[in-house]
Amino acid sequence: MAERSRLSHSLLDEDPAPQDECGVFGVWAPGEEVAKLSFYGLYALQHRGQEAAGIATSDGTRIQVYKDVGLVSQVFNEATLTTLGGHISVAHCRYSTTGGNNWANAQPTLGDTPHGTVALAHNGNLTNSADLRDRVTAIHGSTRYGEMRQGNTTDTALVTALMREQEGEDIEEQAMNLLPTLKGAFCFVFMSESTLYAARDPQGVRPLVLGRLASGWVVASEQSALATVGATVIREIEPGELIAIDSSGIRSRRFAESAPARCVFEYVYLSRPDAHINGRSVYESRVEMGRQLAREDTHDADIVIPVPESGTPAAVGYAEASGLPFAQGFIKNSYVGRTFIQPSQTLRQLGIRLKLNVQEHVVRGKRVVVVDDSIVRGNTQRAIVGMLREAGAREIHVKISSPPVQWPCFYGIDFASRAELIANGATMGQIARSVGADSLAYISEDGMIAATKQPRSTLCTACFSGQYPIELPAEDRRGKMLLEKDRPVAGENTDAGDGAAAEEAAVTGETAVTGETTEKTLAEAER
Repeated sequence: MAERSRLSHSLLDEDPAPQDECGVFGVWAPGEEVAKLSFYGLYALQHRGQEAAGIATSDGTRIQVYKDVGLVSQVFNEATLTTLGGHISVAHCRYSTTGGNNWANAQPTLGDTPHGTVALAHNGNLTNSADLRDRVTAIHGSTRYGEMRQGNTTDTALVTALMREQEGEDIEEQAMNLLPTLKGAFCFVFMSESTLYAARDPQGVRPLVLGRLASGWVVASEQSALATVGATVIREIEPGELIAIDSSGIRSRRFAESAPARCVFEYVYLSRPDAHINGRSVYESRVEMGRQLAREDTHDADIVIPVPESGTPAAVGYAEASGLPFAQGFIKNSYVGRTFIQPSQTLRQLGIRLKLNVQEHVVRGKRVVVVDDSIVRGNTQRAIVGMLREAGAREIHVKISSPPVQWPCFYGIDFASRAELIANGATMGQIARSVGADSLAYISEDGMIAATKQPRSTLCTACFSGQYPIELPAEDRRGKMLLEKDRPVAGENTDAGDGAAAEEAAVTGETAVTGETTEKTLAEAER
């Protein structure tokens, strides 16, 4: 099908902000409409992935999966959700960090095992995908197995395929044998016909939290999703922990020792401001980053303004610590996110103005401090400075509440390539001149870390420091498109033999169903 436009928090399409990997959600709640709970949970996690969305449910005997390319509100409607019955659900909203953006790569993925079917959703990025691909090839003679035979080119499909081959008397034991062999960042929410599971990598790179409903349990990438469905936060899933939830209750097992390396960029930008990670408020961390930035570099100025929305908490902190007045210098159009009509060259040149407008009366004649969370290529800051100049700002001092981004991420954030990063090889003065600012300052790495109130040894700062806490494979065995060459070509016979039945429905607008039925068309959904 034709790929749908996706929402973006980037202010310029040609200067995308760091993309937010994925959001995962799972619920075990007899008597509840779990598909609708999952829908609302995904809505709260939409900022983590806007390319595709999917929900799987189980009534105890069979699993159904419905997924498509697009935003949560585009993929699901009342009729679709009503068809997804059951008391267990796993859900996913995707930004692609492995494999392209297409229907075949939407999640949850399906796979069969000797002990039932698995539906799996993944947030993160595995660094040993090449090794996992080699294992699948060694077992089956090729990677054309399970969802991969339909063109799925994600590390998630590799994990789902390998679950079948693990020893163990049930799916829980199979998972306990498979999880220690995976490297990189992963938060898995998956289920069989009768049990909900959640697992987090030993470094705990991405967040994953457990919540309690009156009638059951919820797991999600962030607390905002728990609050949205009325669940009480219990705790984070621990690094290296597997939990299982079924009619017997909840149980926890450890598949690896905890060695925390939580992503510091979750505090800087990725997570919603109302999230808490390891006991620390993300919002307060960002405000403190602004305070620390002001302590490290304060300019004599008239006002402090944020780049909305991500720069707002840090700008609040900067204004507080510097004593300068906080002002809203930009008004953001809340209704701009996806464009169905391609702009003409004239409109394209307007760029950022479709999403932001300067309040001229606020900035004219003023010395302005403008606060943002990060700089990637610099095009966004260049456009913002240009707009402020046109509006009559007398001086423009750009302050960034994170250190210079100089290194790529291999753990689930899709930055620009290192060659495209403006801070790679350029001095601060050169960057300031490039974006047209009178001055530029970044927070120090020590200042950023102090704002999180986390020990440095428990954080991943690789995108700032180049120090990767999880070993990386050789360059030719990593990368977003590593598995794309394994995609079947049009017209190719992709019959995979055993293990194929669970993934029979490969047509947009259908739900794959396991157990009693092979496939159920959702024509009544009138999508």
